Amino acid sequence: MQVTTKAIILSSLKYGDTSLIVKAFTASDGLKSYLLKGVLASKKGKLKTAYFQPLMQLEIVANHRNKGTLESIREAKVNYHYQTLHSQIAKNAMTLFLAEMLSHSIHEEECNKDLFSFIEVMLQWLDTNDEIANFHLYFLLQLTRYLGIYPDTSNIQALYFDLLEGEFIKSPSLNPMLQNKNLANFKTLLGINFDALHTIKLHKESRQDLLKSLVLYFELHLQGFRKPKSLAILNEVFN
Repeated sequence: MQVTTKAIILSSLKYGDTSLIVKAFTASDGLKSYLLKGVLASKKGKLKTAYFQPLMQLEIVANHRNKGTLESIREAKVNYHYQTLHSQIAKNAMTLFLAEMLSHSIHEEECNKDLFSFIEVMLQWLDTNDEIANFHLYFLLQLTRYLGIYPDTSNIQALYFDLLEGEFIKSPSLNPMLQNKNLANFKTLLGINFDALHTIKLHKESRQDLLKSLVLYFELHLQGFRKPKSLAILNEVFN
């Protein structure tokens, strides 16, 4: 079946000498994997290698057989032209990290328009704004809403947050927990509106601690989730 759909590139892996295997989150069918034969050798083809960088926003014409095998892309064009996402060092590091987080978090081969729209809009905001130090923290926390693992905030006044149970608790448990300054920062992030994100002032150690906790939260709640390799690079850049 031929499909024309918007797609966000999550990863691309070299296959053989001239081909790529590309993982994309599509507006029409959720997660899809494509084999792009000869794309690395072709100078004049309709598919350009540059289109398949992490988190590129494309419109593609694809053949979807929906049999669990690799699909094919007939045509692709850029749907949103980034100005800074791949050229600024800090944004590029964040892009690689978020692409890996999404790649390890999204597994459904089904349409999820709300999730697609969320990612699309958030990336366009990242591209056009400069105060981005806390963006990845907010993005990951909001992403949990669409993955069905958003923290239970009914007891938000409590002194601990149980990462395994995903809820605030009054006394410590044996599970991994947030407490003290890390908990305070987590609560601030939960209560903030996107437009006020730049008003949160976090020290780099606090930011790294909170990010580590959020990644652990994903590990505890999503089956098959792997910690992103680009986490170390992101921390290095933001140091």
